[in-house]
Amino acid sequence: MRHIIDCHCHIYPDKIALRAAEATGRFYDIPMACDGTVSMMQEEGRWAGIERFLVFSVATKPEQTSSINRYIAGEVAKHPGVMLGLGTMHPDDPNIAEEAESILSLGLRGVKLHPDIQGVALDDPRCMAIYEACEGRLPMILHTGDYRYDYSNPNRLIPILKRFPRLTVVGAHFGGWSIWEEATEALYDMENFYVDCSSSLYALESKVARRLVRAYGADRVLFGTDYPMWHPVEEVARFDEMGLDDEEEEKILHRNAEGLFGFAPVT
Repeated sequence: MRHIIDCHCHIYPDKIALRAAEATGRFYDIPMACDGTVSMMQEEGRWAGIERFLVFSVATKPEQTSSINRYIAGEVAKHPGVMLGLGTMHPDDPNIAEEAESILSLGLRGVKLHPDIQGVALDDPRCMAIYEACEGRLPMILHTGDYRYDYSNPNRLIPILKRFPRLTVVGAHFGGWSIWEEATEALYDMENFYVDCSSSLYALESKVARRLVRAYGADRVLFGTDYPMWHPVEEVARFDEMGLDDEEEEKILHRNAEGLFGFAPVT
């Protein structure tokens, strides 16, 4: 039996979920496939064979961080064994160290930042306190890459990986959405760096995606759908089209997530 963990899921409270999902769709000019609710994520996931989910959201204002983190922790508590969550931070929060402690106390397993939506470059001095608070304690999933902006491209990320060698970073979208191959060439040998394959397989030929996986190495790749952007069934089918071997698939689909974020290992 195959086991799948979806390591890239944005969720929102039911009353604002569709509005929040549509706002993301406008940012990328990509229609959303799903509505951003937890219930739809789980239903679509079941159809795709996804058993467990790593969930998070992003603060666009510093005053949103605490409420978002409590919401994520609350949803995780409602679905034990099915969901784990990440907190969020904002570079303009005056209490970053305290928020990191709160994230840990809530049982969240890391931090998600989206520099492009938050409008702050990864190497902006305001972000240094976040990396200091997370280094060696909280792994981070960072949105990385966008041909339209220069907030999260490799030139912004590499200095952070070098300055904070004990900071575990997952670069979403193969380390560079929309600049996939250039990002891989720049980042494949960074030791403290992982990637996920979310919002990438729709745009890449399967042979190209397979080459990116093997450039990073299957030990450093996670599966993610970027819910609610894509239908999970379609994302799993795109993953299968890469034609990876059984060992590569097992690592990417669940073993790496178990090691990085503390999902219970399957036997």
